[in-house]
Amino acid sequence: MQNPIGIFDSGIGGLTVANAIRKVLPHENLIYFGDTAHMPYGDKSAEAIKYYSLKIGKFLQQQGCKAVVIACNTASSLGYQDLKDFLGNDLPILNVIDPVVAYCAKQTHYHKIGVIATKATIKSDIYAIKLKAALPKINVQSLATPLLAPMIEEGFFENNISKTIINSYLSSPKLKKIDSLILACTHYPLIRNEIDAFFKEKVEILNTASIVADDVKEKLTQLKLINHSTAKPKHQFFVSDKTSSFETSTQLFFGDKINLVQKNIWATSI
Repeated sequence: MQNPIGIFDSGIGGLTVANAIRKVLPHENLIYFGDTAHMPYGDKSAEAIKYYSLKIGKFLQQQGCKAVVIACNTASSLGYQDLKDFLGNDLPILNVIDPVVAYCAKQTHYHKIGVIATKATIKSDIYAIKLKAALPKINVQSLATPLLAPMIEEGFFENNISKTIINSYLSSPKLKKIDSLILACTHYPLIRNEIDAFFKEKVEILNTASIVADDVKEKLTQLKLINHSTAKPKHQFFVSDKTSSFETSTQLFFGDKINLVQKNIWATSI
């Protein structure tokens, strides 16, 4: 089935997920929407995030997408169920939380899992709730790290500024003696090496983007929605607000230079 996979995030961080999906499903066409006009979602109300998710999901459906991937932890925690109720009968709605929880549930050596994310994701407590449901004896330590996403989007990583901020967060007593760490924000894979260095490679840093991409491949295979065409795939990238800094940063997140198209989807009702 050659219809595209729809992917959305509060900004451009979800391009790390899009890139991972592209690697495991190289023949799939992708449509990405970054809600840069409303970023960051981590500081928005639950009702606002639900509304944004419904609008973007509807837009992606109108583009003929065969599935929608919420490549945003905050939207996955607060907007997933509403979007699934709204569009789930028409096309599969996938999120970035459930695949990571399912992966952790299979790891018998995990005892104390750390989670770092935006304020909204941590406030929802979604990872702790789902992880403890799957692993009743697991110890989950969640920490809000609100400076990391804007720091990364401004290009501050792998330097003294990022090292100072990262070390300040990771030195929290909450993360002491963790054996694994969930990077519960799509921006964070770009600082994975710095996080690994802080823990001296003694903590397993989960590659959440790859885990999600593998899950998308598995789900689409089960639903017989895989594109078997060998034609060169076509990818489209939309943002709700376009700036030159986004154009520059997208290559860091997606791995290739891409063309961003500004799209106002807010003028019409859902």
